[in-house]
Amino acid sequence: MLDSGSTARNVATALLAALSLLLTGCFVTPGKFDSTLILGNDNSFTYIYNGEVFFFALSPGSLSDSDDEEFSPSDCFDEDTYEDRECTQAEITEQRAEWNEGAADRKRKKERDAQEAARFLGGLDPNDPEAGNKMAAMLERQRGWNSVVYKGDGVFNVEYSVSGMLSHDFSFPVMEGVPLPSPFMQVILREGDQLRVNAPGFAMQEGGNPMTGMMMGGFAQGLKEAAAGEGTDSKKGIPEMAGTFRIITNGRILANNTDEGPSIEATRQTLTWDISPSTSSAPTALIQLGE
Repeated sequence: MLDSGSTARNVATALLAALSLLLTGCFVTPGKFDSTLILGNDNSFTYIYNGEVFFFALSPGSLSDSDDEEFSPSDCFDEDTYEDRECTQAEITEQRAEWNEGAADRKRKKERDAQEAARFLGGLDPNDPEAGNKMAAMLERQRGWNSVVYKGDGVFNVEYSVSGMLSHDFSFPVMEGVPLPSPFMQVILREGDQLRVNAPGFAMQEGGNPMTGMMMGGFAQGLKEAAAGEGTDSKKGIPEMAGTFRIITNGRILANNTDEGPSIEATRQTLTWDISPSTSSAPTALIQLGE
């Protein structure tokens, strides 16, 4: 059996692989937040998001700087027992030679990763120390982004609110020049004054982009398992997704997946979802307006 140190190193290795896949897509996720969608029977709406927004590509240990590390020998193991053992000097010399031979390939990969990340960061270079502040300035140019403050390590503090009439589908976030695989929250209009509210970004595993869910579920579990082990320093600063999403409406709620259903006050009903890293089902509701 592998010892605890070996298990922690294996978990850390798996986390690095998972993080690499996530960063390739430059996914954007919530951190700690409070979010409210207000829907009126006259098709009016207000959406509010206050809290953290996390960009993987700007976080510590991202692909933008992971290839600058010095050579470190890989673990050696007994081929019969599969237990860790001390590497011989010849094995370390061979590993170092292979690592040196791969320098050109690593450099090319780093350049490709940076180019791909820039495409998903509105053209910003993830290696630029001011990339986070520039992203904040870009977002504040858009209507609704009332305040965007870069905290560092890929984390932004956001105050967002927008109101209007639902003449077309609505989703959050929308970032100019930043293609997102899955929104935090979306409102989809149907015929007959019905609308579907989905919040795929407020769940770790289900309800959103299948690859995002699969990777985020494993990533969160891996962080939990590795917390007591080794090799997790580079993951410090990754915010935990935790918050509240609510829908307030005077329309008729046809379906929802809350635990307790709507609370009723006067003519308005409120649906509430408490979001945590263990949330596996994305919030969803079907609402009839205009009655």
